[in-house]
Amino acid sequence: MVGPTRNKLRGAAAQPSPPPRPAQCGRRRRVPGAGAPGPGPEEGPQGDADGPERPSPLGRGDLPGGARPCNPRRTRNTNAKHCAQVETATRALFLRRFQVLSCYLEQLLNKLHALRRRQVSGRATVCTAAFLGLLHWIHLVTLFENDRHFSHLSSLEREMTFRTEMGLYYSYFKTIIEAPSFLEGLWMIMNDRLTEYPLVINTVKRFHLYPEVIIAFWYRTFMGIMNLFGIEAKTCWNVTRVEPLSEVQSCEGLGDPACFYVGVIFILNGIMMGLFFVYGSYLSGTQLGGLITVLCYFFNHGEATRVMWTPPLRESFSYPFLVLQMFVLTMILRTSNSSRKHFVALCLSNVAFMLPWQFAQFILFTQIAALFPMYVVGYIEPNKFQKIIYMNMISVLLCFVLMFGNPMYLSSYYSSSLLIIWVIILKRNKIQRLGVSELNFWLIQGCGWFCGTIILKFLTSKLLGVSDHICLSDLIAARILRFTDFDTLIYTCAPEFDFMENATPLRYTKTLLLPVVMVITYFSLKKTFRDILCVLSTNTYLRKQLLEHGELVFHTLQLGAFAALAILIMRLKLFLTPHMCVMASLICSRRLFGWLFCRVRFENVIFSLLTVMSLQGCANLRNQWSIIGEFSNLPQEELIQWIQYNTRPDAVFAGAMPIMASVKLSTLHPIVNHPHYEDADLRARTKIVYSVYSRKPAKEVREKLLELHVNYYILEEAWCVVRTKPGCSMLEIWDVEDPSNAANPPLCSILLKNERPYFSTVFQNSMYRVLKVN
Repeated sequence: MVGPTRNKLRGAAAQPSPPPRPAQCGRRRRVPGAGAPGPGPEEGPQGDADGPERPSPLGRGDLPGGARPCNPRRTRNTNAKHCAQVETATRALFLRRFQVLSCYLEQLLNKLHALRRRQVSGRATVCTAAFLGLLHWIHLVTLFENDRHFSHLSSLEREMTFRTEMGLYYSYFKTIIEAPSFLEGLWMIMNDRLTEYPLVINTVKRFHLYPEVIIAFWYRTFMGIMNLFGIEAKTCWNVTRVEPLSEVQSCEGLGDPACFYVGVIFILNGIMMGLFFVYGSYLSGTQLGGLITVLCYFFNHGEATRVMWTPPLRESFSYPFLVLQMFVLTMILRTSNSSRKHFVALCLSNVAFMLPWQFAQFILFTQIAALFPMYVVGYIEPNKFQKIIYMNMISVLLCFVLMFGNPMYLSSYYSSSLLIIWVIILKRNKIQRLGVSELNFWLIQGCGWFCGTIILKFLTSKLLGVSDHICLSDLIAARILRFTDFDTLIYTCAPEFDFMENATPLRYTKTLLLPVVMVITYFSLKKTFRDILCVLSTNTYLRKQLLEHGELVFHTLQLGAFAALAILIMRLKLFLTPHMCVMASLICSRRLFGWLFCRVRFENVIFSLLTVMSLQGCANLRNQWSIIGEFSNLPQEELIQWIQYNTRPDAVFAGAMPIMASVKLSTLHPIVNHPHYEDADLRARTKIVYSVYSRKPAKEVREKLLELHVNYYILEEAWCVVRTKPGCSMLEIWDVEDPSNAANPPLCSILLKNERPYFSTVFQNSMYRVLKVN
């Protein structure tokens, strides 16, 4: 059987071999029964037949036609391809993750660089602000010294420079530092019997004396440290004065109480200038805007402040904190998510602004009046506005507690407005359910706030018994309604409470402050009106995009309120002029003038503007620096010395309000009236005292003075005839108040000729005459 098989194989071998088949085992299809040898016409080669049988890798036998097994190679190719795919995917995933990490690191580096640039910019801003604050402090000190030669005055002369209410405030600082201890001095001014004899009053509560209390504490601490280390805090020498003035001792340095007192005030107002720079930079978005604010303030310095002439006034302590408060409020309005520290800072700055000054609440009322329309229209989110109202309410309560329950804080337009707004916020959804139009919805809220504030103010004043107290709103109402009585004329006849001078807008125009602010106001109002029209014609979803930059609207509305106040009361220019300087920084704002800066160079416009401003601004500064004087008031000095050496310590004095403050400060004698005229009881006392300048009978006036326990009356001859403007002489004021005696001769003229039998003259010089009440 073997042989034939071989022959057959040989024969088969002799036949021509078929052409070689391409090796495509990977594509060969397996036939049924491929696991066993099939009866194909061809057999494998001899070497394959004789060799040992190769097992199938998959256990299925040999393939037909002598094909080589392809599964192992297929298996190897599949694994390699899969590994390549896995490797590629792994590499791609790794690279993707590395790319994400790289992008994250790049963003982190960018943030670090931005933070570093911000830190450098922040340091530059702080350094510039510190330099400008130092510059303003030097400016104030120079003007104050040039005007009075304060460093060479005696202690008595320095006290006499603090006239009217300034001397009254300084007297309580003097009481605390001369007391055996700080707490004893504090107790003395909280139980004072010298100011409104024989009444005992809490002067901290009545006169807002927290600045004097704090400065007195600092002074006592400073002197304690100096004495502990044996360091001299002041230098004294004798000053020879022109005859007939005698030689006096003058001390200079922080160890002198008056120098320390005014020094703290000037430092505070110097810091305020640095704050103005930061404020203007933030509002305009560039430090050049802050520089414009500062330069405008310096160029209009005489219109912006009077701290260099009257340091102890309440606004000298209060106004710097209003600047801080408005800066914090601007940050809250600009940022979408304000942090808690911003609202806490707003509350604390409110407290610091209200504590020193009795008129501060009305200023904050104008601020709320500017914010409420913005909330109604949609410039302020309800949640943010609610937090602002809560912070204001908390600040009112804190001041009420710190001022020993002073009812003025709860009966003002400011507190009434806050309460009404709180109610409107709570009822806002119910008002919306009425289905009224958008414009009517605004009008309902506005009318509710306006009417509710007036009604609540009237009710709280009646309930708390402060309806007879004069506040800033009463003076404004008297201006608008042209209402006159004795009390309002005493205020409005003073130059600082008169209408704004006609020359003031001209002075603003010469420094370009008014034209610049008018241009900024125009574009701001134009943008606001356009936004409001869009709101009325757009759905609610798009309002957040339409009503942005609410801080610009706020400053524009606040400018209008300050302008109205300054026109009615000239003293309130101290709010208008600095705010105009802040508004002037917006000339650098790309939000308002980006269209202009795309066409012309930004720097050229700004520096050209500053050049024109500086022409009149530098002239204004030279005029201030040219004021050179030296304080001297010999008649008042003689009067003070006579009282000190010729009257009992418990002798009670009465007279005009300005001189009464000096008498209490320098002699520590009891007085019955003083310049802090807002209280109703004090106004009644002052009216009795001023009846000497009326046409009332001398006997009636003497009896009224004796009811006040007056021993001596200081009569000033100038007050008998002085007339600051038509209708403002004492006789004209009394003729309005007491028309029944209008036909009688003036009592003042009678007393100058013959004061007996109801009075007797005990001292007289060129200005003052002291009458003893018989």
